[in-house]
Amino acid sequence: MSIIAEAIGARPKVSAPKKYIGDIGEVRTGAAFDEGRLATYLAGAIKGFQGPLTIKQFKGGQSNPTYLLITPDAKYVMRRKPPGVLLASAHAVDREFRVTNALFQQGFPVPEPLCLCEDLDVVGTMFYVMRHVEGRVFWDCQMPDLSREERAAVYDSANETLARLHNVDFKAIGLGDYGRPGNYFERQITRWSKQYDLSRTRDIPAMDRLLEWLPTAVPADDGRSSIIHGDYSFHNLLIHPTEPKVVAAIDWELSTIGHPIGDLMYHCMEWYRPEGIDERGTLCNADLQALGVPTMEEYVDLYCARTGITISGDLGFYRAFNLFRVAAILQGIAGRIRDGISTDAHAEKIIARIDPIAESAWAEALRAGACA
Repeated sequence: MSIIAEAIGARPKVSAPKKYIGDIGEVRTGAAFDEGRLATYLAGAIKGFQGPLTIKQFKGGQSNPTYLLITPDAKYVMRRKPPGVLLASAHAVDREFRVTNALFQQGFPVPEPLCLCEDLDVVGTMFYVMRHVEGRVFWDCQMPDLSREERAAVYDSANETLARLHNVDFKAIGLGDYGRPGNYFERQITRWSKQYDLSRTRDIPAMDRLLEWLPTAVPADDGRSSIIHGDYSFHNLLIHPTEPKVVAAIDWELSTIGHPIGDLMYHCMEWYRPEGIDERGTLCNADLQALGVPTMEEYVDLYCARTGITISGDLGFYRAFNLFRVAAILQGIAGRIRDGISTDAHAEKIIARIDPIAESAWAEALRAGACA
């Protein structure tokens, strides 16, 4: 029996909350708006909303600025499009609102979406507001604050939640047109190649090689489609304050209808992300037995048991594809900095990650059969 399977049905309670979302500060320059106008709007849009309103900004949310809205009686979270000229199809907060609303109605663990505002006169860009969910975020995938048993249970809950998402009948809940079923990898490679070129600030040889190789290496389409999160990682999972279970998946900006194995293998990047390039750490070369974390193979097998999906063939393409996709997303942030749109506090660190991630993606491609 795998380490993670041992935790099923017997998730221990955590003695005390040790790590909450604490990466919150004042609203950054370039991300401010008329707070009084927002408060007036929300008083009419959200039942029970009553000021005064205090606004803080999460330091994450590099793509869509994210704010904590605090009132005497409740807390809310606002996600908005950034100001300025944006790439087509990016920053679609209306899509986030739609998918989370559909999933919330099914009892899936997401924050309750409360209102979507398309009136640009309120804060300057489209936004939506959801109810705040108390929880912990583990930025370090090794979760050093947890015991071995707690860590195993958190991983099990993340696996269970992803499998549950991929088992949702998206057509039955009104999301039949949320994305185009089939040819997911071809479409994603085309999309991120185009956005990478539009936001290119310099030439990265590894990315240029990937742009050529990936379209030639796509596995045969098996016709499988599901709702995919697109950025399913522990930094986008809220863990219960005192129990090792997922209470909400957040940041649905990259969600669509796509191939579930792409989503799974993105999540599995925790195991194959190279060392030293991400503050979230990696399980690469970690002592998994000591941590209480399953091997990637065990984790994938458990997911397959929960979904009924069979995976055949080498997983190298999926690893290369997902690393390429991350590098392209980060290059988009670099492009927004170049254009004066982004003011992210971690911008320099983000940009420094692009080259090593691209090199790692090309290394995966070489292992998967690409020619040097």
